[in-house]
Amino acid sequence: MPFTTFFSPSPACQQLLLIFSASFVILCQAGYVGINYGTQFSASPSADQVVALLRRQSITNIRLYDANGTILQALAHTGIQVMVTVPNTELLSVGQSNASAVNWVNTNVLAYLPATNITAICVGTEVLTTDPNAALVLVPAMKYLRVALLASNLSANIKISTSNDASLILDSFPPSQAYFNKSLTSSILVPMLDFLNSTGSFFMLNIYCYDIYKKSNGVILLDYALLNPITPDNVVTDSNTLFQYHNLFDAVLDACYFALAQLKYSTLPVVISEAGWPSGGDSSDKEATDENASTFISNLIAHVLNNSGTPKRPHTTVSMYIMELFNEDLKVSSASAKNYGLFNGSTLHPIYSLRLSNAGPLLANDTTTQLYCLAKSGASQDELQIALDWACGIGRANCTAIQPGQLCYEPDTVQAHASYAFNNYYQKNNRVSGSCDFNGVATISTTNPSTGVCMYPGSSSNGTSNLTSANTMANFTSGNSTNLTTADGNSNNTSSSTSLLYGISSFSLSPFHILFSLLVVLSFTSLF
Repeated sequence: MPFTTFFSPSPACQQLLLIFSASFVILCQAGYVGINYGTQFSASPSADQVVALLRRQSITNIRLYDANGTILQALAHTGIQVMVTVPNTELLSVGQSNASAVNWVNTNVLAYLPATNITAICVGTEVLTTDPNAALVLVPAMKYLRVALLASNLSANIKISTSNDASLILDSFPPSQAYFNKSLTSSILVPMLDFLNSTGSFFMLNIYCYDIYKKSNGVILLDYALLNPITPDNVVTDSNTLFQYHNLFDAVLDACYFALAQLKYSTLPVVISEAGWPSGGDSSDKEATDENASTFISNLIAHVLNNSGTPKRPHTTVSMYIMELFNEDLKVSSASAKNYGLFNGSTLHPIYSLRLSNAGPLLANDTTTQLYCLAKSGASQDELQIALDWACGIGRANCTAIQPGQLCYEPDTVQAHASYAFNNYYQKNNRVSGSCDFNGVATISTTNPSTGVCMYPGSSSNGTSNLTSANTMANFTSGNSTNLTTADGNSNNTSSSTSLLYGISSFSLSPFHILFSLLVVLSFTSLF
């Protein structure tokens, strides 16, 4: 399975590509960003709709939690690289006989080749930490599947691995002292690592920074877990190596690298099979919010694609699969585990916005649906009233429409009035990060709250905007700009220009903007 599917070269790398032959391309390639697709949700988009979404988002790699024939057929002729999975429930069968493994490969792989680009088989999910019975046949299952692929001359094109939870690594801080669970080392881990190494495969690791952060009970800083910039005082130093860690993701990944090195597999590549942040949960999941999910995923994608690596393996290509395409509300798990999705399975619209930089077309065209800032359901009336007063007063939101007799006065509730005021403030501030919080009683939504004659600023009838900003600069191509009047009596100027990084405002082109864009083009051209 290639580790360089998603190609996002830096300017320096682009210069190398112009100078050197194609044989040097690999030196400039970055890791790919794929996505996990689970189907335990009540919404029912068709396989064709799901594949259309993947293609629209320029997602080049997808991992399935099974080998769903309908989705595999829909993925035919798309070029999307697919990792299929032997579910844990089928592992005992596949791991007990070569005939069962051959049958599994024939049914779930060969039947869809070559039209569907299947490049890897994941044998079970977190087997070593969740399913001790299946763990006994994990390596035999991998070997039987390998024999089946060899018989069909597919072993060079389809790699075999298994996903592992980070809890398999013990004593992970500082990273340099980490080691794998010794009760599994000789019996399963070493044979598995031998298999991965000898077949040119990779070690798969799930990293859930949210769970680690939550279990730390405040010991781990939120910004450290979210890959946000931190102050020098908060940088974490490994006392044994003096490596400095600026985020939790790198620390966990390096713990894996050190654990592998301890068993003499320091050159084995690692693919992050699951990584994400929930956008919701129960009352204990206070940091499972749209804003934090957006921040984590945006920062992680940038970190993976900039090819910076970790302190132990600097500039080492790392590829990952985001957790996950849709929320899985039917999953038998915690409330937060059901809310890792990027998209709503019913509408196929994003659940929250991303703020991506230098990610090319990846996740850049999710929808033209607007974002709204609404009062949180269940927030206390007193807190909402305080926030409402601030928004209409110091915040200078236009609250005319929620005055008695005006278009948005009904329903006459603090919740409804607060939602209108919060959204007005949010839209006036161009949806910048942090402008929809109001001391924790507001949340971002993709659902249009407009009803009847009450039209909320930002609704589809008074403006459209790309939900995901894909570049650090605005898109300077001119769009169709129209002046539209909202219920608050203000004129909104809308443009098809995409937002600046971090949601900073879209704007119509002025002579200044045109001149600036020309200067940008000239400065970039000068690099070549």
